[in-house]
Formats: sequence, structure tokens, C-alpha cells
Amino acid sequence: MNLAVLLQTNHHNANQDAEIQKRKKQRAKVCLSEETDTQSREKMNIPVLFSVLLVISTVQAFQYTELAQYVDSHEEDYVEALRDWVAIESDSSNVLKRPDLHRMMEVTALKLRLMGGAVELVDIGEQELPNGQTLALPKVVTAQFGNDSTKHTVCVYGHVDVQPAKLEDGWATEPYNLTDIRGNLYGRGASDNKAPVLAWIHAVEAYQALNMELPVNVKFVIEGMEETGSNGLDAMIVAQRDTFLSDVDYIIISDCGWLSRRPALTYGTRGNCYFYAEVGGPKQDLHSGVYGGAVIEPMTDLIGILDTLISPSGNILIPGIREAVAPLTDEEWKMYQDIQFDMDNYKNKIGVDQLMYSNKVDLLAHLWRYPTVTIHGIEGAFSDPGTKTVIPAKVTAKFSIRQVPNMEPAMVKKQVTDYLHSVFAKRKSPNKLKVTMVIGAKPWLVDTQHPLYEAGRAAVKRVFDMDPDLIREGGTIPIAKTFQDVTGKSIIMMPIGGFDDGLHSQNEKMSRYNYIEGTKLFIAYLNEVSKIKRTSV
Repeated sequence: MNLAVLLQTNHHNANQDAEIQKRKKQRAKVCLSEETDTQSREKMNIPVLFSVLLVISTVQAFQYTELAQYVDSHEEDYVEALRDWVAIESDSSNVLKRPDLHRMMEVTALKLRLMGGAVELVDIGEQELPNGQTLALPKVVTAQFGNDSTKHTVCVYGHVDVQPAKLEDGWATEPYNLTDIRGNLYGRGASDNKAPVLAWIHAVEAYQALNMELPVNVKFVIEGMEETGSNGLDAMIVAQRDTFLSDVDYIIISDCGWLSRRPALTYGTRGNCYFYAEVGGPKQDLHSGVYGGAVIEPMTDLIGILDTLISPSGNILIPGIREAVAPLTDEEWKMYQDIQFDMDNYKNKIGVDQLMYSNKVDLLAHLWRYPTVTIHGIEGAFSDPGTKTVIPAKVTAKFSIRQVPNMEPAMVKKQVTDYLHSVFAKRKSPNKLKVTMVIGAKPWLVDTQHPLYEAGRAAVKRVFDMDPDLIREGGTIPIAKTFQDVTGKSIIMMPIGGFDDGLHSQNEKMSRYNYIEGTKLFIAYLNEVSKIKRTSV
């Protein structure tokens, strides 16, 4: 994508200033309405007035307008903070970038420490490399602001590592030099997940700067290995369950994005069972002219069994997989029908002429609540430019199944392994098949009627003057299920990333609008959470 195309894709930002001004006028009307209401309440008798004040005192104490104005006045500071963070090449997949990753964690800890937080850098051990060597994992940053036992305590999870990025991959700008083009901030990690982490930090900072008491205690868990599987984090969460996490009431994750231009709250993700299917034959690669026609080729066997995983219409052919999925309910159908989603825009965004399904409900259901099989690649096959007349001696297919609730990874592993071996046996090949599941991340799903989501709706309504879409993620965020299983605490996913941010892709960006208004959303949400009754868990 070149720079001209980027400029064309930003046309919707022109209306954002107008939207902000519209909301400010609406808030002014709200303030006027509140003043009129106050005059009316003065006419109440004293006992009734006292009872009402007890109920609404928290609401009256929340000075959203002042906090929002503070955020607006510090927009450039927030952009510069993101610029500094994006400049650190914290690629967790590249061991040569590990010093940058360690520096990223130190920078994060320092920012929180300068705000007066109780900060720790938690050692989570070492990473074993394929060559047998070990490398220190980046430490996890924990921080705490406030320890008032009469208040709720929330824990915000985020990560500051990023996917690989190079200019020659097709970026229109330098990926580690934050570039502002018509209100969009382009840079690797801008949306995933550095801006959301900073927005949470700035939300706390805004309360502090205005000498306002935080409505809840706020803790942070910020890691540096999310993009490569969160090595060491599960063990740390288990170890911290009865200490750092013991008094946490709710967990908030902002590592996802909106579905459209409408704000969203996420209540579910698919899991991920990732497999290797290895077929080996000759003791070494062979010349296809000399040996072709004489040997039974591993690649032919592998392609043959891969073709039996999924049909052209998208049906998974592995016995037991589809049968485990809960049927779509009428309530779900209605929820999907009400979601703002433009299929033509979706097609244009990803550059295809046709999708697997022709209506919105079917498409969203198959993105979110039905499993799918994806074949990612084949290791050992010739893939370099040019030609090479070789018969590979061993090839390994890499594929995954995004599984949904009611599908247990252990059962999926057995179903896939048994099925592939049965299909392979029918080929009567002398080659050897080995099936391995290397990732078994569980799906995550919660009740949207929980008070956390009621609070989320209220916060979105206050900041954006609209109701949020309630959506699920087709991808996998394993830490959500880990937090849920280990701590037993309620979780909400509250994204601020845009639907077109290009996570993991070239030209990743975060719009100024989402970054700044997202900071306000987090400010408002902390206040809404403070209103949740203690009986809610």
C-alpha cells in the first residue's frame, strides 16, 4: 500500500472533529439539565433529599467534563508518548531484538513508577530456543494505584511487544517511526497494543493531575511476550493468585478492536488448537528426474490428507468437531442482526470479490461462534524464488482449528490425530505420519448481562453518545481464559482499536480519535465500575 492509498483510506477522519464538537454541546446540555434538576430537588423535603443524595453522591462527585478537557488539552503529549514507545522495536519473535524488548519493559515500569505506582518487574524465567540455548524472558510489569479496601479493585492487562515489521514488507512509512497522516498514527504496535496500554495509564494519570481520587483501585499486569504465546505468564498468574491478584475484583483487557465505526464491547473469543502434521519418507531430498515415479513422495501424501480436513464450502470434515458446537439461538441471531456491519466494506477492506457466506448473520456466526480450519503453510517444501527439481524427504504441514465453547482442546487433539491417521492408513503409504498439537488455547465466553458489561454500556454512552455493539472475536486471547480459570474473577474486553487498524499487517495504525476518546472511555469506565454493588462477582 502506497502513501496515496493511505490518504484515500482516511477520508472518514474528516468528520471526527465535528463529532467531538457535537458531543461537547450535548454534554453542555446535560450539565444544564443537571442544574435544573438540582433546583427541583431543593423543593423536596429533607428526609427524601437525604436518601436521594446517598444514592447519587458518587455520580455527583464524578467530574467527567474536567477530566475530558484535561485529556483533550494533553493530546499532543499522549501522541509523543506513543511515538516514544513505537520507536522501541519490541519484537518478541526475534531473539536478536530481545535487548529492545527488555528496554521496553523498563520504560513501561519507569512511566508507572514516576506516577507514584507501586511497581515491580517480575522475573518469569527463561525461554528455551530450538538450538537448546536459553534466553531470559522479558520481565512482567506489575503496578498498583490505590489500596482502599472499601473500593473495588480492577486489574488492567496489556502487552507492549509487537509483531515483526520491515519497510520492505510493504509499509508506506517507517514502521518504527510513528507517522501522523490525517489523524491516523501509523507504526508497528500503535494499535496492538501500545496505544491502549498508554490510554489506560493516561486515564489514571488524568485523575492524579486534577487531584481527583481514583474511584477504584487500579492494578496493571503488562507483559512482553504476548505475540509469541505469553511464555511464562500463566505460571506467573498462578504464583501471584494469592498475593498481587488476591484482592482484584475485575479484570479488564483492551487487546482487541471494534467491528465497525461503532464502539464495541467484546464478550467472547475462539480458542486455537495448532497442529503439525509431518510426513517423512526417504532419508534425504531426492532429484525429481532421477527418482520421480519410483518413490512414494511425502508431499503427495501430505497434500492428500490436508485435502480431507475441510470442504470447499467450509464444512469441517473431521468427525465430532461440528457435532460439539452449540446451536445458534434465537437470541444470538437477533444480537448479530442488530450489529453494525457492512459486508461490502468488509470485502473491500480485505480485497476479495466473494465471501464464504452471503448474509451478515451467517458470516458473523462463522467468524465468532463456529470453528474453522486454516492451513497455514508447509515446512520443508521448496518455496524460494526460482525453480528446484526436488522431492522433499520430509514435509510438515502447519494448520489450526479455531475452536469454540463446548470444544475441549484435549478432545480436539484426539479427534484430529485419529482422523488423520485413519485417512493416511487408507493411502497404504510406506511413509510415516506424525501429528502433534503444539498450541491448545481454550475459547472464552461471558454473560453480557454481567454488571461489568452494564458499566461498559454506560461508559460508552457517556463518551460516544451511542450504545456499543456487543461482539465476539474470531481470534484467540488465551490470557482471558487463564485469568478466568486461575483467579475466578469476572473479565471484560473493552477495545478502543479501530476496525481498520491493520493489526499484524502492513501500515498498522491507531487513529487520534480512538486513542483520545478511548482514554476518556477508560476514565468514565473506572467511575462506572465503582458503582457496581459488592454482591456482584
